[in-house]
Amino acid sequence: MDAALGRIDQGTFGLCETCHDSVEPERLLADPLVRFCLDHLSSAEQRALESDLSLAARIQRALLPKPGLAPAGWDVRFHYQPANMVSGDYCDLLETSDGLLFMLGDVSGKGVAASMLMSHLHATFRSLAEAGLPLDRMVEDANRIFCESTLAGQFATLVVGRAAHDGSVEFVSAGHLPLLHLHVDGATPRDSTGVPLGMFCNTRFPVQRLTLAHGDAVLLYTDGLTEARNRAGQEYGLHRIRALAARHVGIAPAGLISECLEDLVSFGEGLKQTDDLTLLVVRRAAQAGVSV
Repeated sequence: MDAALGRIDQGTFGLCETCHDSVEPERLLADPLVRFCLDHLSSAEQRALESDLSLAARIQRALLPKPGLAPAGWDVRFHYQPANMVSGDYCDLLETSDGLLFMLGDVSGKGVAASMLMSHLHATFRSLAEAGLPLDRMVEDANRIFCESTLAGQFATLVVGRAAHDGSVEFVSAGHLPLLHLHVDGATPRDSTGVPLGMFCNTRFPVQRLTLAHGDAVLLYTDGLTEARNRAGQEYGLHRIRALAARHVGIAPAGLISECLEDLVSFGEGLKQTDDLTLLVVRRAAQAGVSV
């Protein structure tokens, strides 16, 4: 730390010692003693960095929900696609005695720093979920922990929800993109009613509620979907995902995610993905004997 303070005094903190350009912010956040940008690491340092990133990526994937989760009365499916080796997107599913707890979010920033915050968020909610708290209390406690253990300016948007056996769903949206409720009449967005986690320590988070009929679903997504651009610079946007979801009401979660990804690829015209992308579909199972 003394070395970092010395570089601040000299006006060289955050600058590469070789080219004098700025060092990548996420690397500085992870290690304030970084002295070289990625372009000027030695071969050995490059290999060590790649090894660390590979390990971090494996750890992140190990934190994702296990494939094949099949809570009674619900069909669930998620898609996780980081833009680089590690991601700031957050997704989790927990089967509970009364149904299913689902979470999807997006941590500010990119790279290693964002992935560290994502892991922190995952551990926080896993711990709180064990306590069986009401949903608003769980998010308020997570927000307080997040505020007290992160740096100023770091935040996370997310949706946390509970789906019960009777089709009732309650959820808290903390500054996240609108949840889409897919039903027989189309796809209805439910806007966030709370601020992102990490903004204010003592914030209240209102709970929203809806009831899903058999075959209805909720669709959650990160901004890697809505902010994806085509060659004309246009964003994919909420209107496109809402229209696509409305055309596929009643489809199984895996099918809906496939349709979203195919449409996104077509829209992007082959451009490289620049942001992390995560999708989550929670669908109330169709009644026995009813095919979809």
